Amino acid sequence: MIEVKGVSKSFGENNVLSDISAKFEKGKVNLIIGQSGEGKSVLAKCIVGLHEPDSGAVFYDDRNFTEMSRKGKKLIRKEIGMLFQGSALFDSMTVEQNVMFPLTMFSEMNKQDKLDRVNFCLERVNLYGKNNLFPSECSGGMQKRIAIARSISMNPRYLFCDEPNSGLDPKTAIVIDNLIREITYEYNMTTVVITHDMNSVIEIGDTILFIHNTKNWWQGNRDNIITTKNKEVLDFVYASDFMKEIRSSIQGKQS
Repeated sequence: MIEVKGVSKSFGENNVLSDISAKFEKGKVNLIIGQSGEGKSVLAKCIVGLHEPDSGAVFYDDRNFTEMSRKGKKLIRKEIGMLFQGSALFDSMTVEQNVMFPLTMFSEMNKQDKLDRVNFCLERVNLYGKNNLFPSECSGGMQKRIAIARSISMNPRYLFCDEPNSGLDPKTAIVIDNLIREITYEYNMTTVVITHDMNSVIEIGDTILFIHNTKNWWQGNRDNIITTKNKEVLDFVYASDFMKEIRSSIQGKQS
């Protein structure tokens, strides 16, 4: 579990986060949602230590990450897997080399053990045997799956995903959502996903944190976000015509 307690962050006179407190539960897909510019990515960066909070603290399974030394934070980061918005694969490296990169940087495995781990991770994302391809030879969906394989190569306890469905067609986005959910449950990880994708919210949102006006505005799950009476959440959730149709259908059944 990851717990955020009273985290605030400003950049100059721009107040981005105000006294945010939340729990991201182990073995669940925890979503951070909100409009663009509301501080979702800043919160995630505070959690992983890329930004230092102005106040408050972040705990990884009761370990106070905020107060740790640089060495202590480095040890925690070895337990974190990262899935970046643009996949962030190395173009000059093969699929195998990309997935192996964290193992080379942070583990003491021998070459054969690293290769075995790479093949295991590629098989887990249905890309076994694609070792020698380069990212440019892979579709957007394949690149996301390669990035997922890399993010789990170190067998992390915590997984952070920044807009994992960005740039993907709806069908491929569903595949990525399902894969994130499956590996979260399978490995009992604490998974934190930043997303704007309402399909992700409805399909995999075990817990949901909605940030608005710099604050923790609403918390719930994929079931009660549909029926909440919180105006700001409703405005966000039902912004699209598709979601408005779902809302009308739900209201019709309730009447």
